[in-house]
Amino acid sequence: MTLSSFVVKNAFAHKRRSLLTVASIGFSLLLLTLMMTMWRSFYLDQGAPDSAKRVITRHRVSLSFLLPGYYRDKIRALPGVVAVVPMTYFGGKYKDDRPENTFAQFATDPEEYLKVASDKTVPADQLAAWQQDRAGAMVDVELAKKLGWKIGDRITLIGTYFPVNPELTIRALFVMQPAPHSMYFNSKYLDEALPWFKTQADFFDTRVASEKDVPAVAEAIDEMFRNSPNPTKTENEHAFRLSFVAMLGNVKAFILSICAAVVFAILLVSANTMAISIRGRIREVALLKTLGFTRRRVLTLFVGESIALALAGGLLGVLAAAGLVQWISHSPAAIGVPMQFQVTVPTMLAALLVAASVGLLSAGLPAYHASRISIVEALRHIG
Repeated sequence: MTLSSFVVKNAFAHKRRSLLTVASIGFSLLLLTLMMTMWRSFYLDQGAPDSAKRVITRHRVSLSFLLPGYYRDKIRALPGVVAVVPMTYFGGKYKDDRPENTFAQFATDPEEYLKVASDKTVPADQLAAWQQDRAGAMVDVELAKKLGWKIGDRITLIGTYFPVNPELTIRALFVMQPAPHSMYFNSKYLDEALPWFKTQADFFDTRVASEKDVPAVAEAIDEMFRNSPNPTKTENEHAFRLSFVAMLGNVKAFILSICAAVVFAILLVSANTMAISIRGRIREVALLKTLGFTRRRVLTLFVGESIALALAGGLLGVLAAAGLVQWISHSPAAIGVPMQFQVTVPTMLAALLVAASVGLLSAGLPAYHASRISIVEALRHIG
């Protein structure tokens, strides 16, 4: 029998205690993995490669203030700009308020939208049909599957922010990975239905020639409208998404505090379990040393058992977190969930590294004391 197999066998010798320890560590690692996934989705992911060539221009004060439509032509005239489209979040209801019927809806310009959002794939005939129908809509193919829509279906959105109920016909289905679960329709529909809204937009989505042009274009846009009645704030898509996260408060501090609390809880559980386990096996140390085990070998045995238990719990928690995130991302209530919300391999490895470190730290001190005890002292020990 090798040392590694001996370690694994001893780690699960007391099945009830071992399973409870693994379950406790697994639940803690599930929470930790979820927090790490949120951190990566919000602050580390830069989005799809195509998004690096896009900037968002909104009102400097708040998204609740609309921007005038003539800004579009001024932005288009700047060096490095390829295409510009107006974007307005409609936020209407489809049928009712149930999560499965909730999705994002945007009013935009069909003629130029895919020049900006080129990461969406649409059949040419469907794109042409959408562009020719002022009451047409383009829908994410995954959203269409979920709601049972097909080309030619007519749907009605119930306005909440805008006092109008658009009656739209699905003319195009687009594919994008990951699926955004969203709908786009012609902004002229709102222009004609709401005279006060005419040619305005929540924000402008601009595509630039290359990623290196982004800072210069963003600065030029804001400088151009700095002294206007509607000053702007222009940023890349990643920064734009983070502005919504910032509305929730200090999310960074919240995530870090949860992570710290989870790691501390894991350490307490594991340390308590290993201390009890090693204290009850002092006489076993005498037997092992009698058989020729050195201090280092005894220390390795106990620390290895702790790491094995921690890794087993960590693997359980990581797999459970991956399944939970997958379910959340594809659930009817996934509206507002970041598109890149998924447990990646680096996140899994980081969580398992935390588990292994906890196993090492929790067993270090009691294992060290046990390895230094003499055979006579160990045999006299009453555990």
